Amino acid sequence: MDDVAVVVGASGGIGAALLEELRDRGRFARVIGLSRPDLDLTDPAGIARAAGHVAASGAPALVIVATGLLHGPGIEPEKTIRALDPEAMARAFAVNAIGPALVLKHFLPLMPRDRRSVFAVLSAKVGSIGDNRLGGWYSYRASKAALNQIVRTAAVELRRTHPRAVCVAFHPGTVATGLSRKFAKTGLQVQQPPEAARALLDSIDRLAPEQSGGFLDRFGAPIPW
Repeated sequence: MDDVAVVVGASGGIGAALLEELRDRGRFARVIGLSRPDLDLTDPAGIARAAGHVAASGAPALVIVATGLLHGPGIEPEKTIRALDPEAMARAFAVNAIGPALVLKHFLPLMPRDRRSVFAVLSAKVGSIGDNRLGGWYSYRASKAALNQIVRTAAVELRRTHPRAVCVAFHPGTVATGLSRKFAKTGLQVQQPPEAARALLDSIDRLAPEQSGGFLDRFGAPIPW
């Protein structure tokens, strides 16, 4: 089988570690890393083109979307609702929810129908509505909650066409990357990217079709919606 693995967000801390670990494990004919400018989550046409390029290399039996926007120029996690800014909120949704949804749109049809395949996105535990007891971070929380619903809905549809496929959202834990470094609190278990990548890929290897549509931690345990 000429199955390929794809990591979207391969230039980020976790994405780069996932790419390296997948190549070290040698289970796929090819491992493809996609990041800007080859794939920009805010460019729908670019996402479609990237999917076409991947399809020319083989069937994507594993797709991992390892992206996320918590802060950046003009964007910081809100401490209070008074800090909401519509442009910053729209940007968070564009990167954290709409972009991954478009990756789903263009990559799911390419995945093999006659054998196991996995589509995994990196979400965040703060996107859990049931686990929200601290408040704040409106845009990031809401965009990741939206991502979880998109994954859940896609899993329902995928079951009809790809019965052996798994579509899940993972919380990778707190990882020492540019996204989380300035917000990591004392006492949290902070992992290095290679450690997080190994745990995530081990959990992906164990996934069964009945887990499709789930929201899981890096060890495969369910997280409340």
